Amino acid sequence: MILVSACLLGEKCRFDGQGKISPKVSQFLEGKAYVGVCPEVAGGLGTPRPPAEIVGERVLRADGTDVTRAFKTGVDLTLKIVDEFQIDQAVLKARSPSCGCGKIYNGEFSRTLIDGDGLLTQALKARQINCQTEDEF
Repeated sequence: MILVSACLLGEKCRFDGQGKISPKVSQFLEGKAYVGVCPEVAGGLGTPRPPAEIVGERVLRADGTDVTRAFKTGVDLTLKIVDEFQIDQAVLKARSPSCGCGKIYNGEFSRTLIDGDGLLTQALKARQINCQTEDEF
């Protein structure tokens, strides 16, 4: 089964209160079993919410508010879904501090990308789950 960032399915759960439906992802998912998740919302963050970026070992908002706990809670809850549904693949939102895969923002809120993975992607890769973003379709 495939884990999918809920925003890519059109759910309005992104930090800006929008969905980010991906027609290419939708086409890929046709006829396949999948489950949508938003670890940030699962972790208790509202929609819309101020953007956050990974800064070292923490996840911070531009004003310095530490939201690491909410992000980690969301990852833990998502991993329960991974176990329950025997997830073996993930299609995740590019550049997200939760779901980013391969590239994330640098933590300076300058929209500069660096090599790295979001917290959920790190946890999924540690479980040997294949992760990709909508940009790869």
